[in-house]
Amino acid sequence: MNALDELFTRTRSEGRAALVAYLPAGYPDLETSVQAVRAVAEAGADVVEVGVPYTDPLMDGPVIEQAASEALKAGFRLAQVFDVVASVREAGAVPVVMSYYNPILRHGIDQFAAELADAGGAGLITPDLIPDEAQVWRSAADAHGLAPIFLVAPSSGDERLRMTAEACRGFVYVASTMGVTGTRAQVGQGAPDLVKRTRAVTELPLCVGLGVSTGAQAAEVASFADGVIVGSALVRALGADRSLAELTRLTEELAEGVRR
Repeated sequence: MNALDELFTRTRSEGRAALVAYLPAGYPDLETSVQAVRAVAEAGADVVEVGVPYTDPLMDGPVIEQAASEALKAGFRLAQVFDVVASVREAGAVPVVMSYYNPILRHGIDQFAAELADAGGAGLITPDLIPDEAQVWRSAADAHGLAPIFLVAPSSGDERLRMTAEACRGFVYVASTMGVTGTRAQVGQGAPDLVKRTRAVTELPLCVGLGVSTGAQAAEVASFADGVIVGSALVRALGADRSLAELTRLTEELAEGVRR
């Protein structure tokens, strides 16, 4: 069992969902991003998803895309993501990384896996890498005790759901709507059905993302999912108030929501 397995065993025994908080490394600068991941961990996030800023973020909406751009302009380099990961672990949450695959290829697949594991990381989410083409990464992840985490979406057929879930470890990332990330007025109507369909093919925890921004929405998703992923709302809170006060307040609201 790695840290994700232990976490979801605990949250299930407590009868609640986990809060998965996304923040980009290096935004608005490296020092503040380290403080930010510590803040969300201490405010109740169970998992902190550390994003790797990238120049061509296909899945990310305007809030995260802008944050990534600022981080890169401030001088972010991939090797710094491991410092942020280590800070999450030290603050008591489980760190995973979310990255497009090209930076990992450039860094070296096995080297990235080794450094992520050494920093205390538990897994990697790869939004643009499908399981069919991920054997090299999956082998490196297995060798270093990391969880490869892939995405399912409303467009995924039943066989695709099964194949993707079988390739995952730790949890399955359930993208509740088609499109890019970003806060939404309501949770995607297809989310409960997609979770139900995915549960039919796996016993892994299912974490739902894309759109959650309030405690009430977190509570709604927590009623049918094992984890609630929040990204854009937290990034916006960090950008609006770099004292971290608003980021902490929102995380506490979301954490209370998943624990209802």
